Amino acid sequence: MLTRLLEALLVCAEQVRDRAAVGVALVDDTPDGQARVVADAFADRFELGLEYRISGRKNISLARNLAVATALDLGDWIAMTDDDCEPPSQWLEALLNLQQETGADAVTGRMVRRVPENSPRWITEQPFLDLGVEELSDASEMPTAATFNTMMSGQWLRDHPKIRFSPEFGVIGGEDMVFFRAARAAGLSIRFSKDGFVYENESAERATFGYQLYVHFWHGNSAALACIKSGMKRSRMFVHGSASLARAIMRQLSRLARGQKPQFRFCLAQILQSIGKLLGSVGVEIDHR
Repeated sequence: MLTRLLEALLVCAEQVRDRAAVGVALVDDTPDGQARVVADAFADRFELGLEYRISGRKNISLARNLAVATALDLGDWIAMTDDDCEPPSQWLEALLNLQQETGADAVTGRMVRRVPENSPRWITEQPFLDLGVEELSDASEMPTAATFNTMMSGQWLRDHPKIRFSPEFGVIGGEDMVFFRAARAAGLSIRFSKDGFVYENESAERATFGYQLYVHFWHGNSAALACIKSGMKRSRMFVHGSASLARAIMRQLSRLARGQKPQFRFCLAQILQSIGKLLGSVGVEIDHR
């Protein structure tokens, strides 16, 4: 996956070579440096080089903070993505275009999930791959963003050294929601780029019913914890989780009433997502995996 990402970034860099020099800050969260061989293969292929760092503490927030610190020494703008993502050729160009059009401090985009061709039909026939995806108009102002696809001003980050990823969310997830909401409260302007999307390549192990149930359960839990960390009252989150649970239960009934397929698998996933929110509202934390 990492090789595929870096190959895609080379194409993106070539697309903008007349207007931007591109370098890579690559942080390895394995203690024994498992990504070093890949990093070495790409060390001299980017104009600004590739800086390889080992975090190795199995805490994604600490790894992200190290990535930010490393990237700030490389360039003026920091474009973030994850190792299971694959940006199309126009990714950086689209983010740069929108930033120059709007003057925003940050530009974010969506993630399009893809599964292997031999995956079970229900995962694409039912909206499992739309988890967390929103369809927004181009240049929309955003209250938050995500680390899988955001470009931020390096100067803004230097001017706000206390706005970094929280280590307490580095194991349970939701660290990007907490980070960007804190940044937004501190004045960060965020715009949405419709063309600046990335693909996420799901592995065959993730295209299973058990994993999809787990990830919806975890997603609901981490979202609730992040909202509470950002200032939402637990009582309000509990009400929100309860309403989500009621909608999830009624969804299949309303689909049956309209003569549509009930989508029992997705209904169960939404029920678990709502239960995750309810557990988060009372302080229960589910580790990410």
